[in-house]
Amino acid sequence: MKRFIGFIEKEFYHIFRDKRSLFILFGMPIAQILLFGFAITNEINNVEIAILDHSKDATTEEIINKISASKYFSINQFIEREVDIEAAFKKGKIKAVLNFENDFSKNLVKEKQATIQVITDATDPNTANTISNYINSILQNYQIDQNKDIKIAYQIVPQTRMIYNPELKSVFMFVPGVMTIILMLVSAMMTSISITREKELGTMEILLVSPLKPFQVIIGKVVPYIFLSMINAVVIILLSIFIFKMPVQGSLFLLGLESVLFIITSLTLGILISTISATQQTAMMISLMGLMLPVILLSGFIFPISSMPAPLQIISHFIPAKWFIIILKGIMLKGVGISLLWKETLILLAMTLFFIGLSIKKYKIRLE
Repeated sequence: MKRFIGFIEKEFYHIFRDKRSLFILFGMPIAQILLFGFAITNEINNVEIAILDHSKDATTEEIINKISASKYFSINQFIEREVDIEAAFKKGKIKAVLNFENDFSKNLVKEKQATIQVITDATDPNTANTISNYINSILQNYQIDQNKDIKIAYQIVPQTRMIYNPELKSVFMFVPGVMTIILMLVSAMMTSISITREKELGTMEILLVSPLKPFQVIIGKVVPYIFLSMINAVVIILLSIFIFKMPVQGSLFLLGLESVLFIITSLTLGILISTISATQQTAMMISLMGLMLPVILLSGFIFPISSMPAPLQIISHFIPAKWFIIILKGIMLKGVGISLLWKETLILLAMTLFFIGLSIKKYKIRLE
């Protein structure tokens, strides 16, 4: 037991002496959570639009002022001819054009109907759809204000209520995903590099034939990174709460336990990567490229899994990040407990045991 404790202490000393490892462990996660938290968003603000007003009457002016007064849009230019619309889009400054028909106010009074054509730049479909929805919402509110004194025989009034994220802040969706990516990549990468370094230097074989058993060598390599990754998780959660105002509706204790479980899962995955990597460079490439794309694409971080083809949905079940994102959103946003998250917890635990068992088996084979 003393040898095992001494081995763990040696690993701590080795990590603290390596400034690059400390930077990757603590510097990169903080920078990434701040960068992604502020940069990744599906909200729009101050989007530049153009106006083509064929009518130029009091009604169109009132609508234009209402759109301009919102925080979502900023009028970049007024276009005089329809042939200039494409040229305005090609410059890349505007994202939408509002085209008011001729005699807009007259048609609205006489025919009770007038047309505004909303033309958006669909090179980014999500942004184009969001812009269109925002403009339609502003126009709908304008109509309600204009017709508030008109009585209708019957009326259907939809009442929309957003729960868990009433202000529709995109940061509430992205922070759990970014936290998952950071913990998984950093934990897996650092562990795989640490063990591969021993193999590259030729000291791993010495460790495996030492009085320490193979599983003790592997656990001894993992334990320091468990504690350091836990510090990372605490820092990320504190940044989420105090910088991005991310709520934690559920138990902080449960959130901590689940984070530790996911960290251990990621570390054991890093051990597995080290078994197939001969050099530190190979381990880093597998950790970055082999984990980043599946985590981003198949974890439900950005794209809903239910919209994916059936084969990809099946593959997503084997991505640990998918289950941890569900756990994070459940605890932080919904405030649920272990009674509703036990399945995801057991899946992560099973993956952890599978990764560590397969890694020990491979190292035993290598030793024999």
